[in-house]
Order: sequence, then structure tokens, then C-alpha cells
Amino acid sequence: MGNPASGKASANCDHLKELIREVPDFPKKGVLFYDITTLLKDKTGFATLIDALSEHFISDKIDLVLGMEARGFIFGPAVAYRLNAGFVPVRKPGKLPAATQKYDYALEYGTNTLEIHSDAIQKGQRVIIVDDLLATGGTAEATAKLAESLGAEIAGMGFVVELDFLNPRKKLTQYDIFSLLHYDK
Repeated sequence: MGNPASGKASANCDHLKELIREVPDFPKKGVLFYDITTLLKDKTGFATLIDALSEHFISDKIDLVLGMEARGFIFGPAVAYRLNAGFVPVRKPGKLPAATQKYDYALEYGTNTLEIHSDAIQKGQRVIIVDDLLATGGTAEATAKLAESLGAEIAGMGFVVELDFLNPRKKLTQYDIFSLLHYDK
């Protein structure tokens, strides 16, 4: 599902890779870390990124954009603004002040939990999930399950970077996934 590149703004976003710093051996030896902070500080690159992410979903009549802590908070509100939609933060436990719905999910070595305000989504609202990175798909899947538990219709997921070599889409086959940049290693 989903087209890795659609429309004018996203037809050629590979030039954005030049704005991403590659940091070897971070956070541990043998890992190549793709640092997007260098892309974020480039005003043209950041604008291109937001335009391209938004363009993919512009005709989908999105009600809400969900962004996961923490980098989803960078992209989600900007995309929501472009789509004339609201923004809903999905947070770590204990960070939201009102009643919450939580979802526990498995990690490679342990578990994690995400929370959302119980009244953040009305049944039938169309939402997209936006984040910086699609690696294994676990956090995106957990966010989708959490949103669906509140009655959301998941219209799609948008990511800045997808690590294709980790095959994250295998967990997310039922969703429209759009990623701007793809890395094979």
C-alpha cells in the first residue's frame, strides 16, 4: 500500500538526503545514525519536507494528525496546519494531564507504553500518523492500535525516513504508508 513518491513536491525528495548527517557508531558501534537535525535547520529543506508529506494526504480529508513523542511533535503540527486538521500528541506514560487511554507493546528487549487523551479522537474521525522514522514499525503499529481503540479511521502514515532493510512494512500491511526518504542499509 502507499506510493513511496507521489505528486510534484515528493517526486524528487532524494536531494534532502544531502541535508541529513550520517553519524557512524551511534548510539552504539556498528550503527549508522541518520541525524535529521541538520535537515530541520535548513529552511528550504524543512519546507520541502513538510510540503511533500502534506501533499500525499491533501486530498484525503484528514481530521487529525497524530504525532508520537518526541519527533512526531516536530512534523505533526506542521502537517496538520497544511491539511487544515487538528494535531494530537501521543505521549509516554504520565505526561498527559487528563484521562488517558494507553497501549502496551513489545519491543525487541522489553515493552513500552503509549498514551493519548481519552477524548482526543471521536469515533469515525480520519487520522494520519506522522513521525520522523519508520524502523521496525512497532511504535507506528502501537499508535495505530491506540487510535483505533478510540474509534479512529487510519487514513495513512507518513514518515520522513524509512529504513527499508528492517522491513518495517510487514507489521503495517493494512495501512497506507508514505515515506519521503528510503535507506537500504
